[in-house]
Amino acid sequence: MDTLLSGQLLFAALVSGSLYALVALGLNLVYGTLRLLNIAHGDLVMIGAYTAFWMFSLFAVPPLVSLVLAAALCALLGWAVYAGLFRRMLAKPDLAKRVEANSLILFYGISVILQNLTALAFSSTSRGYQYLDTVITWQGISMTGNRLLSLGVAATICFGTLLFLRFHLFGWGLRAVIERREAAQVVGVNLNRVQLLTICGGFAVAGMAGVLVSMTEQITPFMGFPFTIVAFVVIIIGGLGNIGAGILAGFCLGLVETFGIALTSPGYRSILIYGLFVGVLMVRPEGIFTKAVRS
Repeated sequence: MDTLLSGQLLFAALVSGSLYALVALGLNLVYGTLRLLNIAHGDLVMIGAYTAFWMFSLFAVPPLVSLVLAAALCALLGWAVYAGLFRRMLAKPDLAKRVEANSLILFYGISVILQNLTALAFSSTSRGYQYLDTVITWQGISMTGNRLLSLGVAATICFGTLLFLRFHLFGWGLRAVIERREAAQVVGVNLNRVQLLTICGGFAVAGMAGVLVSMTEQITPFMGFPFTIVAFVVIIIGGLGNIGAGILAGFCLGLVETFGIALTSPGYRSILIYGLFVGVLMVRPEGIFTKAVRS
């Protein structure tokens, strides 16, 4: 494999890896603080993608501006889900255990509702738009502007989140809840506030990921499930609730997928992803980077 091809593949791996890391970031935040497995996470990506599509198609609003609107819409949905379904139940220890055990089913129902409402509103027709699709060549490596923008924005959000968790007072409280929920409450952390803001933030991050995805992929009401699966694979590789390791795992998955497909064929994509997933569960179920990287 020559140097030019390797550079081209590396750029593609970084683009896909940054999106995987961003999608998994929101899921990891919600699981880490609330212990809820959000199977509807990919549908938030779909909502963000549709937000960007309609804003661009109807009002010529660029995706960078739509990031804010998509984040606000998904955060509002997160508030509604938390206030309407989980707040009272999570406040009671006995009910909290039941909710955590059945969260997969609850979010599956939310996923079905979101998909079918979107299909009723916009039909199941695939949609898309062109934005910054001009090819840019640098040092012999070709890239489109939208993919370069996607890489920059996704990486900025991911690493900005890590800095927030490390240096901001609320970030310290969030990390304390992830590590030891009961101990965090003892030292004065407002658990309800942390959970509310985290689910809103996790949903908002997924919406922003959807805006970035919309620039390069087709949009349908049922596009979210593959992103949910990828997000679960990433957080299993990095370690459940480990934010920094999850981001690193997203980039690693992008590398494995891109170079694996280049060395085999596109038909092996699912085998590569699920093979890595099963291998990690068998060899190191706590996550590859659990001790190496801590947020």
